[in-house]
Amino acid sequence: MDVAALDTDGFALVPSFIASETAVELRGMYDDDARFRSRIVMQRHAFGRGEYKYFANPLPPVISDLRERLYVALVPIANAWASRLRLDVSFPPTHQEFVERCFASEQRRPTPLLLKYGPGDYNCLHQDLYGPVAFPLQATVYLSRAGDDFGGGEVVLSENRPRAQTRVHVIQPSQGDLLVLPSHSVPRQGTRGSYRAQFKHGVGTVRWGTRYVLGIVFHEAL
Repeated sequence: MDVAALDTDGFALVPSFIASETAVELRGMYDDDARFRSRIVMQRHAFGRGEYKYFANPLPPVISDLRERLYVALVPIANAWASRLRLDVSFPPTHQEFVERCFASEQRRPTPLLLKYGPGDYNCLHQDLYGPVAFPLQATVYLSRAGDDFGGGEVVLSENRPRAQTRVHVIQPSQGDLLVLPSHSVPRQGTRGSYRAQFKHGVGTVRWGTRYVLGIVFHEAL
């Protein structure tokens, strides 16, 4: 994991994190409704256009393993960020321990999800916060080939610093890439120590084709 990029940019792109065969396997799960606890149509909630499905427990092993492995890699960064921001929180070394903390706050619904976008679909800028317990980082894995399976659909990240105009980052990942991004905020260094910069993320309009993405959120939902 590129820790320097996370500290400098607030996000990090890891190329070819999963094989193309795994990407095809994951996006093939979308039509198997037995794997999911709910389906969200974005238009109904003014979230954008398109749809996504939250996986049910037990998670598919490939997703459960990814979630645990990524959490272990990211928890030192999460704790360093909490320390820099002088937050009264620390995160346990394993994801199972963190999930138990979520359960204690009645956050029991799994949050990994598959997203599907077609022509004209997009996702408004947002944060994925589902309750009082939240991990400061999350990840997305890209399952479709930009330029072959779809056009458009760029990832958009907005960064808001106090008393400054919004900065926007636009990214077009390739199939199999992993993007690690903030769930809500990142520490930035100021003249009087660290302060919070708020991040949101979304997806630009898909011009043609179909775009699939796996979202890995580490905290559970109420």
